[in-house]
Amino acid sequence: MKKTLVAICVAVFTGGTAMAENRIDIVRPDAPALAAFGPHAVGVVTLDLVNSDQVDIVNVVEGGDHPRYDRELTVEVWYPAADGTAAEGSYDIELRDGETTATIRGRGVRDADPAAEGDFPLVILSHGYPGNRFLMAHLAENLASKGYVVAAIDHRDSTYSDQTAFGSTLVNRPLDQLFVLAEIDRLSGEDDGILAGLVDVERTGIVGYSMGGYGAIVAAGGGVTEASTAYEWGARDGTLRRHIAGSDEHAAMLDERVRAVIAIGPWGMNTGFWDADGLSGLRAPIMLMAGSIDDVSGYENGIRRIFEETAGVERYLLTFENANHNAAAPIPAPAESYAHSETLGWSPFDHYADPVWDTVRMNNIAQHFATAFLDLHLKQDEEKAGYLDLIEDGSAGVAALDDNGEPEDGHTYWRGFASGTAVGLTFMRGGEE
Repeated sequence: MKKTLVAICVAVFTGGTAMAENRIDIVRPDAPALAAFGPHAVGVVTLDLVNSDQVDIVNVVEGGDHPRYDRELTVEVWYPAADGTAAEGSYDIELRDGETTATIRGRGVRDADPAAEGDFPLVILSHGYPGNRFLMAHLAENLASKGYVVAAIDHRDSTYSDQTAFGSTLVNRPLDQLFVLAEIDRLSGEDDGILAGLVDVERTGIVGYSMGGYGAIVAAGGGVTEASTAYEWGARDGTLRRHIAGSDEHAAMLDERVRAVIAIGPWGMNTGFWDADGLSGLRAPIMLMAGSIDDVSGYENGIRRIFEETAGVERYLLTFENANHNAAAPIPAPAESYAHSETLGWSPFDHYADPVWDTVRMNNIAQHFATAFLDLHLKQDEEKAGYLDLIEDGSAGVAALDDNGEPEDGHTYWRGFASGTAVGLTFMRGGEE
């Protein structure tokens, strides 16, 4: 009753219906150009996948045999849908406390017929610890509307309701991501089924938030340090050693079909999981997104260090000044999350929102940059490179436009941003040195 009352009050005091409906598909009028939804309707389907005969990290004991099990994963897949498909759908989700439920609304239509044309690039979405497959549903819908198949994983042992031994997350994140890539490949090659002939997995990107970003970096070649495999609070009995930089086992795991990585607030550098040697193993261009005061993954000693110490691939760093760890990734906080949780001792709202930045604005900015980056590297759309060739400080840009809105000499404002809307953002890029 208390949670219901709070939700009603939130809806009333926001003065509109978007919050009451928990919409995830809002594009603000001041959003950058590429945040807009694309030409495709969006379908969505749930897959239940099983990765057989995996090490059961949760039940590993020091010095004992490593038990094995079949690792079950629930995966939500968004895809371009057939012409004429409606643009309205909903998802019943679980919130951060692992017990409160909410309905969020967007554009995905359950089990809709897929678009007639196929060969869409694949994007794998990987949530934080804890999280679930709907945490970045706003980005999934947005990308699917632009001609991507997007697969978001419920990482076992790492969701709101089953979070357990952290070592499972450390070992299994990159394995889950690459397993799902292989399964989408298998399903798209079958003669029947909703994904048949729809996906080109040779052009795959991984987008990960927090621990999902950690996994994406490891999956793309950023092997971990020797020291990180022995942390007392980490993965037990050397089970993380399979991801050590330069090891034969890590090299054998890598998949050349991963062509791009977006890591949002990636965790790990601040606790010694990588060094320059490990990051030199990255095989795909990487875009990092971060809040400048991230107190979970660290900024100066964490995410920015990943950018600075990575070499050999094209790399970018988008920073939201004064934002914390929730920058850019989570869905807007559902109204039901506003109530205090006795289980957590705090409001689940804090898991989704940032004290300084509006979540929808951050989502729109992330959608813009993800579109530019993935279109460039997965679709070879060279025109999108101009959206990534920017001066570093967004607030320092000069808007010089003619009467038709075309840039004149001296125009340095970020491409796709209206004058004044890049304030509070910085963007850095590095080459392949």
